[in-house]
Amino acid sequence: MMMDNLLELTKLITPATLVPLFPLMGFLIIALFGKQLNHVSGWLASAMILVSFSLTCYLFLNLPDNKDLNFELWQWMKWGNVTLSFGFLIDHLSLIMMLVITGIGFLIHLYSIGYMHHDEGFSRFFSYLNLFIFFMLLLVMGNSYLIMFIGWEGVGLASYLLIGFWFKNDAYNDAAKKAFIMNRIGDLGFLLAMFFMLFYFGGLDYLTINEAASGIELGSMLITAITLLLFVGAMGKSAQIPLYTWLPDAMAGPTPVSALIHAATMVTAGIYMIARSNILFAMAPHTMDVVMWVGVATSIFAAVIGMKQNDIKKVLAYSTVSQLGLMFAALGMGAFESGMFHVVTHAFFKALLFLGAGSVIHAMSGEQDIRNMGGLAKSIRITWGTFLIGTLAISGIFPFSGFFSKDEILANAYNGHTLVWILLSISSMITAFYMFRLFFLTFSKGFRGTEEQKSHLHESPWTMTVPLLVLSIFAVLAGFWGLPAVLSDNHMFANYLAPIFAESKHILTLHAHLDHPTEWMLMGIATLAALISIGLAYHFYIKSNLLPESDDETKGITKWVANKFYVDEIYDKVFVRPIMLLSDLFYVLVDKLIIDLLVMATAWIVGFTGRTMRLVQTGNTGLYLFLMVIGMMVFMFIQLVY
Repeated sequence: MMMDNLLELTKLITPATLVPLFPLMGFLIIALFGKQLNHVSGWLASAMILVSFSLTCYLFLNLPDNKDLNFELWQWMKWGNVTLSFGFLIDHLSLIMMLVITGIGFLIHLYSIGYMHHDEGFSRFFSYLNLFIFFMLLLVMGNSYLIMFIGWEGVGLASYLLIGFWFKNDAYNDAAKKAFIMNRIGDLGFLLAMFFMLFYFGGLDYLTINEAASGIELGSMLITAITLLLFVGAMGKSAQIPLYTWLPDAMAGPTPVSALIHAATMVTAGIYMIARSNILFAMAPHTMDVVMWVGVATSIFAAVIGMKQNDIKKVLAYSTVSQLGLMFAALGMGAFESGMFHVVTHAFFKALLFLGAGSVIHAMSGEQDIRNMGGLAKSIRITWGTFLIGTLAISGIFPFSGFFSKDEILANAYNGHTLVWILLSISSMITAFYMFRLFFLTFSKGFRGTEEQKSHLHESPWTMTVPLLVLSIFAVLAGFWGLPAVLSDNHMFANYLAPIFAESKHILTLHAHLDHPTEWMLMGIATLAALISIGLAYHFYIKSNLLPESDDETKGITKWVANKFYVDEIYDKVFVRPIMLLSDLFYVLVDKLIIDLLVMATAWIVGFTGRTMRLVQTGNTGLYLFLMVIGMMVFMFIQLVY
């Protein structure tokens, strides 16, 4: 029986290896022959991701329960007792992420065919998308922190290329550089954690790390240091306080980029890393508290900022930061399954919202300010309907997917962290308010744009609306994979991931499950809070016909919220300007006065020597013979003396 299982697992190695290979092939083909392929490159790139998704589905259906596929492709380097290899780990956690990456990735590729149709960089865009998917798959499929780090850095590179895709605009280039640099700050923490693990544990593969860590005392300084450094990496990639400011600026990229990178995949890499390292984090209770409180602070802080944003993509960007904070709070409480459940549901409804925003921008001829929209429901019915579904889902309204995943996190918070439950409930209320503020200002009442914009209003092509419809279906149904205990005894999502988190559950001291009346009460409170927020948004923006103030009219705390609490300005004065000043100082003192002077002095000495020696080169053979004799006499004299 054991041999049969081994043979069955061995058969899965080839399709597992091919999953990341197809996006890599797509990138290489389009990068090399994109001009010749022209618009065919969009369909080719989409087909590559579709093949990867099909292979992932095959792995999902054929991987035996409680089994994983851990195999080495080649040995990378070896010294002493340390071996670093390139290999993959296919288990239930990685499969969940692979399905999200390739499934939603395919829909976004298809959407991009219509959205980017007239762009001069069409082929280049799809080559970058395929490259991103390749690195993201590498990140989640690797069987060691080393392979994860390669994918980690790769998605950083791909996001830099995609955010700054319209590179002729300097502001977009600045946004790309900001994302790249802030991610490097977090990546330094990840890199230092890897050095610690390599030095103390003798390897970087997950199996070696977990086995070595099991022999260390719970809450030891070593485990705490490693997990805190890993969390620094996660803070950068998943946009948590204080490394969150890059994500709203990253909206400079095309809207499909926002949907793929900053909603469904890359920003969840930090969540995946902590979930993958669940045993290490379970052994570091102090780090778990840090993760939880940073998540709570980020969730409520970003939600407050989202209330006063008027750029349709910026609202969704701060919403993403807030939802990521909610996921980190769940991880910090030890509710790893709940955090990952919200990753999946959020991927569906946030990708839907971003693509819906892209459809609105497409209809509005590039306009992104919601103050210049309104009344779009009549002109773009499919976009309106699907955007409403996404808005209901993120607001936590039953029976949409966000209701179930949010309710699960709030229930875990109530069961042992009352203050966290209160703060996250407030954050959820604010989310429902600003999302319906966005919805009402965009789709309801009369049109506030120009007559030229009104004349061009139209629904998006089928390549854009079909992904919206598919994502809206999952935004409704995905929550039923994780029904609460009061509705079902079978939590399919948690049961599927149970083997991944089984050991960490033994380490953590978790509270007993809530009784059914308490669960009903919590669901009722969450629903009532969301409905109150929606009612307030309706009162202000429909009934009272309130319009957001212009930036010049805002005052007091409203001005602070509208200007994102001036965090970017503070960073600019505290970090950017001093570093630039130091750079200018070093430019003058080191570059100009030392390096340039040294180089120029060397050149002058060589030139002077050459000019002096040239005076001796007269072309007179007699003079040369005379000097040769003099030289020989000098050497003979030296030899005699010494």
